[in-house]
Amino acid sequence: MDSNTPKPLRLHVPEPSGRPGHPTDFGYLRLAPAGAARRPPIHARPSDTAELAGSLIRVLDDDGRAVGPWAPQLDAAQLQAGLRAMLVTRIFDARMLIAQRQKKLSFYMQCLGEEAIAVAHSMALRDGDMCFPTYRQQGLLIARGVPLVEMICQLLSNEADPLKGRQLPVMYSRCASGFFSISGNLATQFVQAVGWAMASAIKGDTKIASGWIGDGSTAEPDFHNAITFAHVYRAPVILNVVNNQWAISTFQAIAGGERATFASRGVGAGIASLRVDGNDFLAVYAASQWAAERARHNLGPTLIEWVTYRAGAHSTSDDPSKYRPADDWQRFPLGDPVARLERHIEALGEWSAQQGEQLRKEIEIEVIAAQKEAERHGTLLDGRVPPVDTIFEDVYAQMPAHLRRQREQLRNES
Repeated sequence: MDSNTPKPLRLHVPEPSGRPGHPTDFGYLRLAPAGAARRPPIHARPSDTAELAGSLIRVLDDDGRAVGPWAPQLDAAQLQAGLRAMLVTRIFDARMLIAQRQKKLSFYMQCLGEEAIAVAHSMALRDGDMCFPTYRQQGLLIARGVPLVEMICQLLSNEADPLKGRQLPVMYSRCASGFFSISGNLATQFVQAVGWAMASAIKGDTKIASGWIGDGSTAEPDFHNAITFAHVYRAPVILNVVNNQWAISTFQAIAGGERATFASRGVGAGIASLRVDGNDFLAVYAASQWAAERARHNLGPTLIEWVTYRAGAHSTSDDPSKYRPADDWQRFPLGDPVARLERHIEALGEWSAQQGEQLRKEIEIEVIAAQKEAERHGTLLDGRVPPVDTIFEDVYAQMPAHLRRQREQLRNES
């Protein structure tokens, strides 16, 4: 063939670096040593964060020490509160997974391995700030002290469900706690968060928004619409991309994470961007605080890619052993966020293995008690659900006459 003859074109289809029976090569993660990333001032230009969008902000080293310029000033009580919220989240998840297998609820989604992201982020925000989460940020609610009984009633869709059975289990909604209604249609949270943040600025308020999506959702149009509006109007919003490596059964490279980081998309759109170790509680808190301060000082949005790993199944309808190595989480180089924070507090002399064991026992008792209390109002097994005529409520401020007639007809026929 003539050397000048064009070669046939071909597409590149990304492949995961591990499959069942073949250990994952995590070399693609682009790791960096703890403490190596510089910490720019909050007024830094978005272009000045390009290096941070391609590297990895880490604070905790292998010995549990906090090193580098991103190390936050948190006292022992704050660290222990964060650890407790993470453990409650993990133990709560485990109990609810069992309840789903017992057919007490129809569906559940864990955040196993990702607890530090939601908990530390929540601690860095203020009352009144609004989060627009996905279905894997239950730690936001738990860190803000939302009663476990209320959360479980929502999961059970029972008579005491605060959402009256109108949402799938785990699709929480709690405006009073700064937790916007979860949508099962992913990426919608980003445009909603940007819109809410713009409204806050228009009103001259002081509250900021925090939107959440996963790595797979960055391939959705809503992601690009959101970052465009956030950039143009300097919306006071934090845009969180939780890169847990897998979107259901699709590896993160399918969404574009193979040759570039997800954080780098923010820099390209004129937004300050960080790539952070999502299993490092201190790094999560510090980066969240930095982004929140930028937003509060009218310096615009920040996009943060949280590098973590979905340790469990995508949901109770998923079997991850079909598409990835079963021991991936044990081999993930960023480790377990709970164990890493415990190691840090122990290194400070403010924690011990005995305290950890005792705390876990106390939380187990707390979660079991909350579950029993919630089940008094019904489970999926006994069919005790909110009355059917509640479908007419909470739609209009004043119920129209035709709906009042329909509701009355329904009651008479029941």
